[in-house]
Amino acid sequence: MANPSLLILAGDGIGPEVMDEVKKIITWFDAQGIVSFDVSEGLVGGCSYDAHGTPLTDETMARALEADAVLLGAVGGPKYDKLDFSVKPERGLLRLRKEMDLFSNLRPAQCFDALADFSSLKREVVAGLDIVIVRELTSGVYFGEPRGIFVEGNERVGINTQRYTESEIARVARSAFELARKRSNKVCSMEKANVMESGILWREVVQEIHDKEYPDVALTHMYADNGAMQLCRWPKQFDVIVTDNLFGDILSDMAAMLTGSLGMLPSASLGLPMENGRPKALYEPVHGSAPDITGMGKANPIACILSFAMALRYSFSLGDEASRVEKAVEKVLADGVRTADLMGPEGGSPVSTGQMGDAIIAAMQASL
Repeated sequence: MANPSLLILAGDGIGPEVMDEVKKIITWFDAQGIVSFDVSEGLVGGCSYDAHGTPLTDETMARALEADAVLLGAVGGPKYDKLDFSVKPERGLLRLRKEMDLFSNLRPAQCFDALADFSSLKREVVAGLDIVIVRELTSGVYFGEPRGIFVEGNERVGINTQRYTESEIARVARSAFELARKRSNKVCSMEKANVMESGILWREVVQEIHDKEYPDVALTHMYADNGAMQLCRWPKQFDVIVTDNLFGDILSDMAAMLTGSLGMLPSASLGLPMENGRPKALYEPVHGSAPDITGMGKANPIACILSFAMALRYSFSLGDEASRVEKAVEKVLADGVRTADLMGPEGGSPVSTGQMGDAIIAAMQASL
């Protein structure tokens, strides 16, 4: 039986640095005889533009479609700001999401006890926080037509179209309900049905899917602006939140900062099952390419490592192995190991990117 395949697209900025720590963990699993992967690598984003004049080649796109899972680091950087919109690094990531049909984006926001004081909110508000935002990823205002900048009369007009079909809403709703069944059996759907027709349709379809297929899951509806306020007021009232592409982009970044650091947060983008039953999937840290610290060994690799843990769980059904990685991260943090972004006001000596990865592997080794 062939090993499961992983395509690694480390990307730009700190992407290669944090991905190196994931590679160490992949090597560790192989050395222990637990699981082996067929790993290949490719370019995406600015590095792909530098090499090929495009942020994602057709060949790399084809390899992504064939792989059992794709791991991505980060894309972009200021050196690419003046490129034409069509070849900006981010277009490579958007193409991956669109052509792999990765419609369900899972963004966990978990606050480890050791980091509860790093949040801008009070410890009692965020300690123990463990929620997931399920964001629709391949439709909505980011993809709707017509779009563009046009001239009307004597001025320019920018147009983006919010568009959703029933089937697009239904499939991401099912993704959220299925996830809720594995957690606390509770979903909150967020939209703007009070002012947007797309929001009305969103609410109606989510409710229909619930009533017909998931009546055992508790479902509530909330306007997205109120949802933003409630995430700041008392985030632990939520468990799974499902929302559209635009609101999901905003709400998931807000939820991310409740945990204290973007460097801690993973994500999974899932599509429909392939012939082997595995979903098409791309895993990536929430943080960006951080050009200001690139090459300095200061990057926090935990988000990328936890993204790999999500791949173990959702693409390869290796829940025990995913938990081993996650518990090692929790142990290292509880022991006070910190990269520079996690240093509190008391100061101290931060560890490097590589030292954090090594500490996590040591914790995994100790768990055997």
